[in-house]
Amino acid sequence: MATAARVTNFARDVPFLWEGTDRSGKKVKGEMLAAGEAVVRQNLRKQGITVQKVRRQSLFARTKPISEKDVTIFTRQLATMLKAGVPLLQAFDISARSHSNPSLQKLLGEIKGTVEAGSSMSQAFRKYPKYFDGLYCNLVGAGEQAGILDGVLDRIATYKEKMLALKGKIRSAMFYPIIVLVIAFVITAGIMLFVIPAFKDMYSKGGADLPALTAMVMAISDLFVEWWWAIFGGIGAAVFSITQSIKRSPTFKARLDAWVLKLPVFGPLIEKATVARWARTFSSMFSAGVPMVEALDSVAGAAGNHVFTEATQKIRADVATGASLASSLQAARVFPNMVIQMVAIGEESGSLDTMLTKVADYYEREVDDAVAGLSSLMEPMIMVVLGVLIGGIVIAMYLPIFKMGSVV
Repeated sequence: MATAARVTNFARDVPFLWEGTDRSGKKVKGEMLAAGEAVVRQNLRKQGITVQKVRRQSLFARTKPISEKDVTIFTRQLATMLKAGVPLLQAFDISARSHSNPSLQKLLGEIKGTVEAGSSMSQAFRKYPKYFDGLYCNLVGAGEQAGILDGVLDRIATYKEKMLALKGKIRSAMFYPIIVLVIAFVITAGIMLFVIPAFKDMYSKGGADLPALTAMVMAISDLFVEWWWAIFGGIGAAVFSITQSIKRSPTFKARLDAWVLKLPVFGPLIEKATVARWARTFSSMFSAGVPMVEALDSVAGAAGNHVFTEATQKIRADVATGASLASSLQAARVFPNMVIQMVAIGEESGSLDTMLTKVADYYEREVDDAVAGLSSLMEPMIMVVLGVLIGGIVIAMYLPIFKMGSVV
């Protein structure tokens, strides 16, 4: 009974920062959610840690948000502990205390309290849609009904790990060129604002006619000097407007998603990543025993691109009226022929989830190859662009000097 009371009150624990040494004498430190300092010291002693300092974390300390990676790690830990035979509530307690993020510890404590009060895990997770989407909750619900919760959680963890890896690869492909272009713009703006005006003063005293390229660069510099506030303000306003439109305007988001797929270099990469995510999500849902029509609902929400979301919704409507999945995919005219053929084989052989997994594996490898090729392609292209841009400005500024030298 005492243990149950302690578990119930866990959601009202507060974060503490601690420092100490482990059994080998190595200095260690971390955070722990507990009812008081004595509880922290007791828990650390059980772990073989000699406590040196414990202090309550300030209420004004910056709260660390719960990331998708945090949820993925929790799911993997929970699946592993349930497979090992650890009771559910104890697994929640161990998982919560193993994380250093107080926000996640509090969230898991609240979920554990809801489960202890008699709710199912899927019902408890549905109270927090910000962290556990419909796909997650539907899979957990299917696992609870079938009595294979540990296996389903293992599938969810694998799915989320693969999705995190996929998103990381896409970000890495986009991050490098964007950062380089931003730095190039800042350097160019600095040259236009501070360096070229000094050359302009020097050449204006000479009174000679300037080459056309030099005059053009100086005119651009004059524009920067006079309207720098409008240029930087306009760029900032444009970025802010685009981000807000993506968040608040479904129509703008749909048009942007369709346009992104048509980009010459990044479009095919994003399309492959979207197909891989679509197939991986569908495979996870179907293998967990979720009915196809219901699974397609979750797949549409997890597609990540409005073009594929809209196509999946049409496929769901066709399948609900009795059409085969393969014919519905072909009618959507969005998916590659390889996906349609693999789905048709899976339907005929009764191994749809296996075929979808193979499709996901294939397109994830395609994304890996595309990212590697894109990185090797972008580096020389960016160097050429920077060389032409900065080199052109330098040549333009020194052309009058070269001209004077030839006259002399």
